[in-house]
Amino acid sequence: MKLVPHWLRRLWTRLRTPAATWSLGTLLLIGGFGGIIFWGGLNTAMEQTNTLEFCVTCHVMRDTVYEEYKLSVHYKNASGVRAICSDCHVPKDWTHKVARKIKASGEVYHWLMGTIGTPEKFAAHRPVMAERVWKGMKATDSRECRNCHSFEAMDFHKQSQRAAEKMQEAAQKGQDTCIDCHKGIAHKLPPKDDD
Repeated sequence: MKLVPHWLRRLWTRLRTPAATWSLGTLLLIGGFGGIIFWGGLNTAMEQTNTLEFCVTCHVMRDTVYEEYKLSVHYKNASGVRAICSDCHVPKDWTHKVARKIKASGEVYHWLMGTIGTPEKFAAHRPVMAERVWKGMKATDSRECRNCHSFEAMDFHKQSQRAAEKMQEAAQKGQDTCIDCHKGIAHKLPPKDDD
């Protein structure tokens, strides 16, 4: 008594020993689906790590810089527009975003190794980390700031006199970048060595 139909045995034999062209087609099909699944998974993971909820899952971030951020104009302001961690720390375009995510893996490594695993250790390393962020922002001409802010969209008449003067001066010179003047805008400045 045969349990497996003849057509199923022939199909199984063909799948096990396919012709060269059929094999190539199968490989391309499998590779295409595999690529779509890989790309979708990678993109989903990258977007998931761009959420505020993800950023504050680390207790050191939640207990330090997140508390400072909640007191800043980026968290609460008259216009009701909130900038979250990724708005300032992760580029929008894909190439720079991937590079930033790779750099972030070093930060995760240091957290896992305990280098910044407690608020005290975080505070001790904070000046170095802040300088690294500022250097990166300066190198990109404060690209992430400029995703939301532009001199052309500013209403200087609604700013304080000093702010309006400084912003207009910076706009005319075209030399300063946002981080040159706004280092303490979302987080308190780390203590200097001589403090």
